Amino acid sequence: MTSFLLWISSEAEELYVLDCMAYFMLFMAVCTFVSLRFENVPYGRYASSKYGFPVNVKLAWFVQELPSLLLPLYLIFSPTSAKTALLPNQLLIAMFVCHYIQRAIVYPFLIRGGKATPFVSFALAFLFCLYNGYMQVRYLSHYADFPPHWVTHPLFILGSALWLVGWLLNLHSDHILRNLRKPGETGYKIPRGGMFEYISGANFLGEITEWAGFALAGWSVQSAAFAIFTAVVLTSRAVAHHKWYLSKFEDYPKNRKALIPFLM
Repeated sequence: MTSFLLWISSEAEELYVLDCMAYFMLFMAVCTFVSLRFENVPYGRYASSKYGFPVNVKLAWFVQELPSLLLPLYLIFSPTSAKTALLPNQLLIAMFVCHYIQRAIVYPFLIRGGKATPFVSFALAFLFCLYNGYMQVRYLSHYADFPPHWVTHPLFILGSALWLVGWLLNLHSDHILRNLRKPGETGYKIPRGGMFEYISGANFLGEITEWAGFALAGWSVQSAAFAIFTAVVLTSRAVAHHKWYLSKFEDYPKNRKALIPFLM
């Protein structure tokens, strides 16, 4: 068994541990929800020196997201990864890896400017990607058993469609944010175009939708825990951004919502 959890002696034990990891992530989602009621995630416009020395934003994004790409690639090519021969497992792993190729390899080097990331935020993001990258892909590559013809099941089809819509929305929203300022310009601008016409957190909605779709298609406690944790963190960011925009810009569109068009 090619497991990083070297103290585990059987597959049954490791599957139990992977389940425990997912339930612990759900517990952390609850803790995070409570803590974010009192403090914004300290990055970008909310960065503070009290959370450690600054790390270059491009370097931070590249390094912190990399475990969610390298670990899956290692696990996929493990000699014991029998489940990677199954189509549902292959497609779910492809969704996960596709996101992190963009997030770790492409996105950091497209960033224009951007505030440095406090070390604590960087370190926590790195640990999360290490933890979640292992949990998701170890489960999918070694243990996930799906019913026959799962790829034609409505849950898999709907989940995959949601993942694709969310991924494209996330890419498009990031593109809009990167191009807010013309060369030489500084300062913050009001995002315009795409879903930003309706909500302040279009990029966050894209990623929440992605992992909600992944959870539906994967139908496991591991994928559900990831989707819920992501929704908790990014909903908080969207609400914080919306409040910040309203306080920063007098002409900010008053009909624009934080995360869900026309509702919230």
